[in-house]
Amino acid sequence: MDILYKSTRDNSKSLTASQAIVKGIADDGGLFMPDRFPSLDLSLEDLSKLDYRGVAYEVMKLFFSDFTEEELKYCINNAYDSKFDTDEIVPMSFVENAYYLELFHGSTIAFKDMALSILPYLMKVSAKKNNISEDIVILTATSGDTGKAALAGFAGVDGVKICVFYPKGGVSAIQEKQMVTQVGNNVKVVGIKGNFDDAQTGVKNIFADKEFNEKINAAGYRFSSANSINIGRLIPQVVYYTYAYANLLRNGKIEEGDLINFVVPTGNFGNILAGYFAKCIGVPINKLICASNENKVLYDFFETSVYDRNRDFVLTTSPSMDILISSNFERLVYLSCGKDAAKNAEFMNDLKESGKYNVTADMKRFIDETFIGGFASEKMVSDKIKKTFDETGYVIDTHTAVAASVFDEYLKNSNDDTTTVIVSTASPYKFTRAVLSSIDGIRHDEDDFVLVDKLNELSKLEIPKAVNDIRNAPILHDIVCEKQEMKDEVAKFLGL
Repeated sequence: MDILYKSTRDNSKSLTASQAIVKGIADDGGLFMPDRFPSLDLSLEDLSKLDYRGVAYEVMKLFFSDFTEEELKYCINNAYDSKFDTDEIVPMSFVENAYYLELFHGSTIAFKDMALSILPYLMKVSAKKNNISEDIVILTATSGDTGKAALAGFAGVDGVKICVFYPKGGVSAIQEKQMVTQVGNNVKVVGIKGNFDDAQTGVKNIFADKEFNEKINAAGYRFSSANSINIGRLIPQVVYYTYAYANLLRNGKIEEGDLINFVVPTGNFGNILAGYFAKCIGVPINKLICASNENKVLYDFFETSVYDRNRDFVLTTSPSMDILISSNFERLVYLSCGKDAAKNAEFMNDLKESGKYNVTADMKRFIDETFIGGFASEKMVSDKIKKTFDETGYVIDTHTAVAASVFDEYLKNSNDDTTTVIVSTASPYKFTRAVLSSIDGIRHDEDDFVLVDKLNELSKLEIPKAVNDIRNAPILHDIVCEKQEMKDEVAKFLGL
């Protein structure tokens, strides 16, 4: 029986996986969720004998049940190919007291490659399956990494245009250079005067603008999203949690059925939610440790049961986590209230109107069965980068350091000796200024590419091709707008 998808705010209608992928977000503003969680067909032992592509097929076929085997394998084989710098796709390194799952070996050196390498193929197949003739317009807000990964994935794809909004001054210099140098006649990049939450809210408002949607439909376009609000982004992320377990089993680090923990640097909650999906399909996961930076809205929720975005927005050295409205958290809230869409819609309306909501004791108990929160200050992050390098020679980026710091605190406060995997989300070369300053204790004011070479000299860590490719690349996108002008920029992009 096929898995169908329903909105978190109105579950009276059902869509197939391909329909949900093309649509991106529900008409009511809700996010699509599977009507039930399937179970893995293969044993964990059998999964451990497969490569990444094999595990990807076994996981995705469960959720994308209206795709044929041929269609799904076409998507998988085109996504996970030589654009990754290692045949293993996601290698693991044991450092100090945990395994680091390295999700940054793709073409844009961040974990978003794991899903955004396949989403364009899923989107093309989905459009064809549903006889969609209009061009798809991808609208995406980014806190740094999604933008480039989405641009790289969709650039040059026939029948698709993509417009990415990012907070001007709120991403690293390398992240910005990656985006504003993107080639392709179907791409547009816009900086906004605001933070990521402003960009994300602006995109959601465009999706919800019925009059504007009718206008672009009449012009032969339809909107979709490449953010993790799109179920086609979220499900591919379930794969690497499953693969990590299979990897540990294959290498004799655990026995089949042993529980493991994951520590996940968390902003928009999509990455860690994918870990929960993995648990729901049968991966033996004990705890998902949600690691926040100083924008610790999620940590405070785990402490108080109140989600409250009414606070100062902090610009940190881990900008991809500088988020106060974690969109994917809505999916967990929906599950925690027994898939009561009306109740969930009330919480989301409270968030929109007052900036906060308070979940019930039963909902909190549901969430606490798997999730635990922690946060790391800027000093903790910097100290962890230095300590890890000084003691092991291993270089981690700022986001990974948030997770590693939180894990250190977790170990101090618990007796949990469960095998633990730290989800490493980006290459340190994306955040060279913060990483290098942490290691050598010097405030660096040089050009970021000078710092790339200094970090290379210090660490002997190979400079990724993605960084060398943009050193002297020309700036192709220099538009900056007010947050209320985002719709106007989309209209210009589409010639309306």
